[in-house]
Amino acid sequence: MNGTIQTKTGGKNYYAVVEGLDENGKRKQRWISTGVPVKGNNKRKAEARLKEIVAELEESGVGINKDVYFTDFLEQWLENLKISIASTTYRSYSYTMSGHLLPYFKPKRLKMKDVTPAIIQKYVADKMSNGLSPNTVRKHLVNLSKCFDSSIKLGMLSVNPVKRIELPKKEKFTGAKFYNQQQIEQLLEVSKNDPLEIVILLTLFYGLRRSEVLGLRWDAVDLEKKTLTIKHTVVIVGKDIYKQDCTKNDASNATLPISDKVVSRLERWREQQQEYKALQPNDYADTGYICTKPNGELLLPNYVSQHFTLLLKRNNMPHIRFHDLRHSSASFLRSLGFDMKVIQTWLRHKDIQTTMNIYTHLDMEAKENVADILNSKLNLFEA
Repeated sequence: MNGTIQTKTGGKNYYAVVEGLDENGKRKQRWISTGVPVKGNNKRKAEARLKEIVAELEESGVGINKDVYFTDFLEQWLENLKISIASTTYRSYSYTMSGHLLPYFKPKRLKMKDVTPAIIQKYVADKMSNGLSPNTVRKHLVNLSKCFDSSIKLGMLSVNPVKRIELPKKEKFTGAKFYNQQQIEQLLEVSKNDPLEIVILLTLFYGLRRSEVLGLRWDAVDLEKKTLTIKHTVVIVGKDIYKQDCTKNDASNATLPISDKVVSRLERWREQQQEYKALQPNDYADTGYICTKPNGELLLPNYVSQHFTLLLKRNNMPHIRFHDLRHSSASFLRSLGFDMKVIQTWLRHKDIQTTMNIYTHLDMEAKENVADILNSKLNLFEA
């Protein structure tokens, strides 16, 4: 159960404002006088009295409703969370809930007090037997754990059952697929005049995520100063598209230099967009985005991934995911002699450990280069 110290306008005493749950499992505030006067610098006394009030209420069971159905609380918890998290995060939680948690638990009609570690463990086993990966199930458990932590703060439960189960073993990333320099050049060649031409160019050059390249707008580009700012993303969650002024993390939000060749290509593409607009004065959608269709509409995430696969197949190129262009960019940078710290900065990873974990093959290439140099410089001979 949570509580804070508050005062009322014109009031003489401090009040303990205590949050609990009503009979429907919804948040409810109670204002209880502490009896401690506001005058006289008595805030510390009021805070001490607050702790006593909260302890008394919890001991008496006031505000604790263990008869609330688990799925009712789960839905209410997500609704309460809506105002404090990003829309994409909320949609991701909601997608997990509507697609997995609610369909699984609603038929069981479990009360909050009845959800045990064994029941959560059974959920894990059932989901994995139905084909979900360990990493996906772990994400479900993160949501559940946060929900139970909230119930503990509200005074409903004393134990989080998710924290007492055996988690599915996390799948290790076994290494990214990537194109070498020759394949990168081939891809840039075959993508000329393709709907994804500008998308592929920018993705390879900057190692962008799909959400970042699709989120690029002309107002983020300064062709005179030759800078490009990553500050807007376009993501898909379920079937919904979210356009937002935020990136994956603070490090992802960055201003990068634009080379002369990229400046030239962007200038030509902007002129092409203006020509499309002139040809369709009534139908052109002037969205302000860089990666668009001939009618000005934004290229959507699923289309990019699907068309990219077709482009590779049509040109007999090895299959990689669109996201592997980011890996290809990193690999190419390493082949040019850039160290992992520079690659981390260019790819905008929050910390270098992320870079090291994902691009282990780059570290091995560096070690092989050391071995080759030592081999050529040292006068080693067989005994």
